[in-house]
Amino acid sequence: MPVKDAMIHEDGLPGHESALMPRPDWEPRYPGSDRLKGKVALITGADSGIGRAVAALYAREGADVAIVYLSEHDDAKETVRIVEQEGRRAISIAGDIGEKAFCSAAVSRTIEQFGKIDILVNNAGEQHPDKDITDITEEQLRRTFQTNIFGMFFMTQAARPYLRSGAAIVNCTSVTSYQGSSELLDYSSTKGAITSFTRALSENLVEKGIRVNAVAPGPIWTPLNPMGGASREKLKHFGESTPMKRPGQPNEVAPSFLFLACDDSSYMSGQVLHPNGGTVVNG
Repeated sequence: MPVKDAMIHEDGLPGHESALMPRPDWEPRYPGSDRLKGKVALITGADSGIGRAVAALYAREGADVAIVYLSEHDDAKETVRIVEQEGRRAISIAGDIGEKAFCSAAVSRTIEQFGKIDILVNNAGEQHPDKDITDITEEQLRRTFQTNIFGMFFMTQAARPYLRSGAAIVNCTSVTSYQGSSELLDYSSTKGAITSFTRALSENLVEKGIRVNAVAPGPIWTPLNPMGGASREKLKHFGESTPMKRPGQPNEVAPSFLFLACDDSSYMSGQVLHPNGGTVVNG
């Protein structure tokens, strides 16, 4: 079913993938080849959307997965099932990554369960469209930054003592970091911060053998958009502005996260991949 015919839910964030029609495509497209065999990954926002697709692909490639999410318990339970169906172990950890104490607790739980963390995927985020900058409340501005960039700092700070040489950090930025978005001023600003954070953190950690890279998706069909306040009219044309004239699916983005997490990208750090439907950006 094309997105323009979708059933649109504007229930506010967080959004449930189980309520989204058509359902996003998360399933890996090919057999695994043990590229993450024996690894442990902690993935934020892994209950749905891109995070679920990354969890599924990492599991197929041999990783155990800690699924960090806010409050969508039904979606998280399904992602756990998906990982376990691939023959790997999974735990789900609910809480707000914008709270430093929760990030420390999530990392501690992962270490208790799996004994290590080899891959940290900072994927969780939120957005709230506004047509005019004066419509953005102080509360919303603080909340967007708290989740999208503070949460990455907090989770990375918590995980850092357990990341050894050979570990990988993969952050989720956005095409809006490079193009901007007239109705996503605060969101775009946080994504620009994430791109800079990725480059600076790479410089900070590369001599320690820890690689830091990012993925900058274009318009991807996930709960973030319909549950994030996008208008019905905008969703009817979601993704049509890309050269490919369509939105992407989560399982079209997940391979970028896999590449940056495994040894295939062993000579890359401080870089950004762009699964965005053909939009050319600098950086």
